[in-house]
Amino acid sequence: MTFKYCPLCGKKLGSTNCGDDGSTPYCENCRRPFFPFSYPCVICLCVTESEEIVLIKQSYVSENYVCVAGYIKEGETPEEAAVREIKEEIGLDASEISYLGSSFHSKSGNLMIGFVCRVKKAALKLSQEVDSADFFPEEKAVQILRKDSIAQNLLKKYLNG
Repeated sequence: MTFKYCPLCGKKLGSTNCGDDGSTPYCENCRRPFFPFSYPCVICLCVTESEEIVLIKQSYVSENYVCVAGYIKEGETPEEAAVREIKEEIGLDASEISYLGSSFHSKSGNLMIGFVCRVKKAALKLSQEVDSADFFPEEKAVQILRKDSIAQNLLKKYLNG
């Protein structure tokens, strides 16, 4: 996100040279720069004890299967956000949260922080924002995730150790 107006006082931003960062939106009134930023999100590769992958469908996001994902709330760590999103979206308790890698999602401008999250296979309790969800063998999950998507790349990285 790039600011055009100061989020503190509302005045139109100018620009200033901020060293290595170059030209940066700047508020003369508040005397501070406002650097462009990405919203941090988590993307969770949910893996069961039998190495099945939980994937969800959310029509407002994609017509394809995707991993559980969501925004990190203020004051929350990425790991806490992963546990919360999994509980909210599919009703499972996550454990053994392990960082796997990060990617920039250019379509949304979000920084996606990827985790492998262990879940116990149980009945899925879907939130209203999830249309459907299911458990898939690893190789089937690779096939049904959109080619070269962040989710598919996350799964491939997990499978390659």
